This record gives sequence, structure tokens and C-alpha cells, in this order.
Amino acid sequence: MKKWTTVILSTLALLSPVLAWANADNGLVQVQSQHSVQETSDKLVKALNSKGMTVFAQVDHAAGAKKVDIELRPTKVIIFGNPKVGSPLMVCQQSAAIDLPQKALISEDESGKVWLTYNDPKYLASRHQIQGCDEVLNKVSNALANFAKAATQ
Repeated sequence: MKKWTTVILSTLALLSPVLAWANADNGLVQVQSQHSVQETSDKLVKALNSKGMTVFAQVDHAAGAKKVDIELRPTKVIIFGNPKVGSPLMVCQQSAAIDLPQKALISEDESGKVWLTYNDPKYLASRHQIQGCDEVLNKVSNALANFAKAATQ
């Protein structure tokens, strides 16, 4: 099992420049953190709670992988939201519900850098053909950027 993990990780390391380029058009916003995955996660949860957001779940993918003898760099997903913001987006286009509540990925890359990644609301607007909700989308974009800043600096 560990041999395949090494092969997969080596392949991903070789492809990382290609993956970084592909990442530019996939609707993800990445912010480098000055902290560990755990500290970034803790700071994000604190920022979310301070603004009245609900944190629905915290998923520790590395811990899950470890249970099946797979080594995974620190990787967490925080699932959060607020129906006052998400519900109007679903009124504009109900299919947006598949991407809500919001998620933030906090992960450590192969060089030890920590990143906070989230879906760009403008990408989601395009994906779901949301129209007439620009004010809400701008509010969500600004809030996510502020939460990312609070967690990573």
C-alpha cells in the first residue's frame, strides 16, 4: 500500500505545475496562510462564529486517510453557512443548493505551504446561471475574502 502511495505522490509532485495552472480556471480562490493547517482552521472557525455563521462540520481528511493506512498531508474542510445569505441564492437559482453550504479547504502542499481554498461565488453564479442576485453574490465574495484574510494572516 505504501509503495502505491509513494508512486501517486511522486506523480502528483511532477504534475503540480500543470495542476496549478489548471487551478486558475476552475473557480477556486486560494489564499496562502501564515499558519499551520490546524491554526488556520481554528482561526477560520473563530472568524465564522464571530460573524454569526453556522459551522456545520469540520472534516479532517488526513485523519480519515490514516485510519486506512494512507498518508495524507494535513487536509481539512470546514462546512459553514448562513440561511440569510444562501437562501436568496437558491431563490435566484435552486441548483445553487448543491454548492451550499459554503466550504473551505485548508491544506498543506508538498513544500509545506498551507493554503485556504474556497469556491469563487462568481464561478458558482456562472455554473448555475444565477441572474439578478449580484448584490448577494458581491456580499458573499466580500465575506469569504474577509474570512480567508482573518484565518490566514
